[in-house]
Amino acid sequence: MPNPDRTEAVARGDGAMPIHLWLPESGRGPGIVLFQEIFGVGPFIESVARKLSGLGYVVGAPEMFWRFAPGFEAAHDEQGMREAMGAAGRLDPALAGLDAAAAVDHLRGLPEVDGGVAAMGYCLGGTLAFAAGIEGRPDAVVSYYGSMVPQLIGSLDQVTCPILFHFGTEDRFLPVEQVQKVEQAVNDSRRDDIELDLQPAGHAWENAEAPMFHDPDATAASWAITVDFLGRRLPTAAD
Repeated sequence: MPNPDRTEAVARGDGAMPIHLWLPESGRGPGIVLFQEIFGVGPFIESVARKLSGLGYVVGAPEMFWRFAPGFEAAHDEQGMREAMGAAGRLDPALAGLDAAAAVDHLRGLPEVDGGVAAMGYCLGGTLAFAAGIEGRPDAVVSYYGSMVPQLIGSLDQVTCPILFHFGTEDRFLPVEQVQKVEQAVNDSRRDDIELDLQPAGHAWENAEAPMFHDPDATAASWAITVDFLGRRLPTAAD
């Protein structure tokens, strides 16, 4: 289980969704809702949350499987992958999109959040971050290898905030033609606030907890791009 600074509940019509919070040293700053991979809110998501809070952000990671698998956390191995895929298969996309928007709204209402709120996520979470952008909730979006982003990219015009997409050119879970579909939509948009990073890597390269996926070089490169994007689009007091 994660070790956040505190955990709150996001009220939903059919219950309450836990959201784990990490605060910057100053105690205040812009917010980032960090959406999980299919593995749940575990060591990888916590490591990202701590890096972001170290940059000066208030970070909230909601448990997106709360309705059917509260506290879910799968190991980063083949068995864990099977469990995670099974859990992800139970997720209702419409409800998850509403939960994602509610998480952004909740973070925006915290007294520690001073400034805008971004949505950021990995794989499943990359899709949820983009979906929150479609709903008009965040002030910026960072989407890492969002598995369903190509299917949603037709709604790109509905996203009015800056976006950074990360994809791998060797991702066996996302066919290259799907990534090219996103690239074409970004080019067609002619917007300078939509950015696309293509790494020569496979899926989930940032996850150092998953040796079967992790690519240190792609991680270093893409993280530097993310930090630069956030510094320009959602600056903290240190920027």
